Amino acid sequence: MSDFEPYSAMRLTYVARSFLDYRVPVFAHLNELLEGRLSVVYSKKWTPERVQERLADAIGHRAIGLTGEKRLGDDGRAGFANASFCVPYQPGLFRAIRNTNPDILAADGFFRWTPAAIAYRIRHSTPLVMCYERTMHTERNAQRVRTIYRKMAARWFDAVCCSGKLSVEYMRWIGYPPQRINIGHQAADTADLQNRVDEVPASHIESLQSELNAGGTIYLCVARLIPLKGIRELLVAWNRFRSQQANKATLLFVGGGPERDALETVAADSGLDDVRFAGEIDYREIAPYFALANVLVMPTLEDNWSLVVPEAMACGLPILCSRYNGCWPELVIENQNGWVFDPLDPHNTSAALASVAHAANDGTLASMGQRSREIVAEHTPEHAARAILDACAIAARHRGKIFAEGETAAVR
Repeated sequence: MSDFEPYSAMRLTYVARSFLDYRVPVFAHLNELLEGRLSVVYSKKWTPERVQERLADAIGHRAIGLTGEKRLGDDGRAGFANASFCVPYQPGLFRAIRNTNPDILAADGFFRWTPAAIAYRIRHSTPLVMCYERTMHTERNAQRVRTIYRKMAARWFDAVCCSGKLSVEYMRWIGYPPQRINIGHQAADTADLQNRVDEVPASHIESLQSELNAGGTIYLCVARLIPLKGIRELLVAWNRFRSQQANKATLLFVGGGPERDALETVAADSGLDDVRFAGEIDYREIAPYFALANVLVMPTLEDNWSLVVPEAMACGLPILCSRYNGCWPELVIENQNGWVFDPLDPHNTSAALASVAHAANDGTLASMGQRSREIVAEHTPEHAARAILDACAIAARHRGKIFAEGETAAVR
């Protein structure tokens, strides 16, 4: 019997102000493990309509969308962590949680809607799990008041499910008990994307390559064109790398953002005629770009768990990953399926780009891509759902509760 099977009879309510497509398969698997007892309370304003529809298809009427949120301050969604301040207030949130009659609660992070979940935990003694993904690096500029709040709020979490080792490091730093921490709640919708990539016709790939005028080893970067993604830094390193390489290569950016015009100007002024900007591509149309590429480059200066990394791995790509991306300890094994580099060091970044060129020359790049698929197979939505349920088991034991079919009982 696995750790969570005795808890499959519980009612779990997940409080998530917003989420994207990747989270729906996790919720679907979690609902299956709970035999239809999962409720998700979310904001209709902040969750895209297509995602709301997918969630409703997955869990039915237990997908509870709320409207009318008010907030003080700026969400700062496109900026660095802790650079802005926002206090949201969602009318009816506490009531919506109460109406689901949860045996256990789960919430994302410390802020946004989590204080309502903490309030419910305090009032009803309901075990509370926090799913957390930030790292010491993303929290390096956290103001003192934020850190104090987190240390206080952590007292009310009965278990914490972290995305990876770097997230655990932060939770232990603020003093959270390590025996109530587990890992693994984060996952991309890898199966669907892998199937779509495998089905892209060779003629389509050739047509796209011709359209983009891309040749040689194709380095793909999928990211919003904003400062924290490290695109400017990557262009500097690419200039250095290309000056030392004779073989043909292309750096292809997929994504839009306010920095695009400025970045195109930087590339043109630097004479980088092998850099391409494809613009923003709908997620449903992105498979051919993964099929075209030979390697994914993620130069972010700050990311909790960049989902494009496991997506690219599922598509059979090796990974060049920034050390400031919280997912690298779990997903990137040096010289097996990729390399980790410091995007703030152009020499180090250039050397990493050259490592890809060497692997392409000696024919090992494709086998590294296959290794990516093997590694990411342990980070699927089903694995994430099981990790969350394991955290629920930890929380329930901490609160002295057991769950049996049709009832909830306190341990005597």
